Amino acid sequence: MVSFAVNGRAVQSRQPDDTPLLWVIRDELGLTGTKFGCGVAQCGACTVHLDGAPVRSCSTPVSAAAGKKVTTIEGLSPSSEHPLQKAWVAEQVPQCGYCQSGQIMQAAALLAANKKPTRAQIVRHMDGNICRCGTYNRIVRAIERAAKEG
Repeated sequence: MVSFAVNGRAVQSRQPDDTPLLWVIRDELGLTGTKFGCGVAQCGACTVHLDGAPVRSCSTPVSAAAGKKVTTIEGLSPSSEHPLQKAWVAEQVPQCGYCQSGQIMQAAALLAANKKPTRAQIVRHMDGNICRCGTYNRIVRAIERAAKEG
């Protein structure tokens, strides 16, 4: 059994240690904001924070979360008041919306580490998070807005 915290709540999983954290989050805990994209840690749709660092939950075994804090999109701001969530709406980022939770979680890790990133730092940090709809310019503008207003 693996014990850890998700969005501030203590949880335990009886899944095998090598079960991807994504499936524990979605199937066992019922938190479906984190999405399955590629299954090989290449697209970023499944990004969550593990002790504050962004990780691809599709390839992170649940055993890696033992004793740690996991934050999903649902835990970033339960009321959707996080500066990034507000900026995402203001900049009209979502198209299909599928990648958005992973994009926001990746961006939140950047802003937690660097309150005023440059455009180049934003682009470099977000590299690897794929948006099938191609809203990359809107994503960058939303992160810049959140940094300015946040």
